[in-house]
Amino acid sequence: MANKVDIPVVINGKVYTLSGYEGEEYLQNIATYINNKISECKASDQFRRMNAEYQGVLLALNIADDYFKAKSKADSMVSEDSNKEQQLYDLRHDVIEAQIKQESAARMIEEYKEEINALQRKIIQLEAEKGHNDK
Repeated sequence: MANKVDIPVVINGKVYTLSGYEGEEYLQNIATYINNKISECKASDQFRRMNAEYQGVLLALNIADDYFKAKSKADSMVSEDSNKEQQLYDLRHDVIEAQIKQESAARMIEEYKEEINALQRKIIQLEAEKGHNDK
């Protein structure tokens, strides 16, 4: 199991200690994401006029919006992946079915060739017997 990591990060100008098992880079990426969302919200005049409670709620809503959009995209990709797996399975099945038909057709061709050869031998034999009987 990975060791727990504690790292100091700066979020909105204040130092916080983030803890987790994911690693320093991951935890720093979280802090960077939060700082970017805060900067994004602060770019709005309306956000800056809100009290701290409303700012916190708006920030949380923006983060939740990002989360649900990412989750929807991930779910869509999983569904798309599932559909592609089914298509691949169907294609493999079709290929196997075509191979079976091709093998069956090749066997039939060989059987017909043997039958043609046997009939040709029979014709030669009958012609030889006819020629022998005509004398």
